[in-house]
Amino acid sequence: MHLSDRLLAWCASAALLLSACAARQGPDERPVPQRVQSLMPADVILLGEQHDASEHHAIERESVEALLAQRQLAALALEMAEAGRSTARLSTAATEAQVQAALGWDAKAWPWADYAAPVMAAVRAGVPVLGANLPRARMKAAMADVSLDAQLSDEARGAQQQAVREGHCNLLPESQIAPMTRIQIARDRSMAHTLAEQPRGPGQAVLLITGAGHAVRSRGVPQHLPTDLKVATVQMQAGHNGDDGARALGDFDRTWKTPPLPARDHCADMKASSPRPAP
Repeated sequence: MHLSDRLLAWCASAALLLSACAARQGPDERPVPQRVQSLMPADVILLGEQHDASEHHAIERESVEALLAQRQLAALALEMAEAGRSTARLSTAATEAQVQAALGWDAKAWPWADYAAPVMAAVRAGVPVLGANLPRARMKAAMADVSLDAQLSDEARGAQQQAVREGHCNLLPESQIAPMTRIQIARDRSMAHTLAEQPRGPGQAVLLITGAGHAVRSRGVPQHLPTDLKVATVQMQAGHNGDDGARALGDFDRTWKTPPLPARDHCADMKASSPRPAP
């Protein structure tokens, strides 16, 4: 397997770690519907999750249901499906299998059970669910697209590069940091384009479910949205993430804390599965 192909595979497995860089605030104990309403009015809401936190998926379901109840949800966009995919042509009675087919769902990368509830709630209400992520077929081209370097300031690009290093447990050769950062920028731009292009009615918002790293104001999706859009960003944080808050203070409008997850060494897992140098 070519090195770039291996790195693309690593990119997917590192999503959990890249989603963890965020600000810390005091816990918000209000019911989720009240928290969501505190974000409105907004044109775009970004819910930044830790992908393996079940509590975050429950909050996503409640957030979708709360917006639907007030007829404030224009569309539900997902990092978990590729841009161009949509449920817009499906009926409100579509089956889960039909919805997964419409979204081109990759169940190996994203367990359907984690996202079925918010997705199906939107479908049942006649609200389109949109894929927003950069199609995998375009990732290799993004790695070589040097024009993407100019889409962030030097400071923001440097922060994104450091997130790539840490997200890959410092296993990437330095020569691959810039190409892998371009993939992250291209993914953020793809999600931003999907959000900006979706029509909204008065008082409605487009909700994006994504990893928290993509929701960071200083270097993520918000950097690529039109400045006339009102954007609300939320980090859902499982437990305490070291000094991330000190590094990224102000990168989210809200931090919704949830119980900590069982300890797991993601870097040990990645090192065990990473390609070994040729002898």
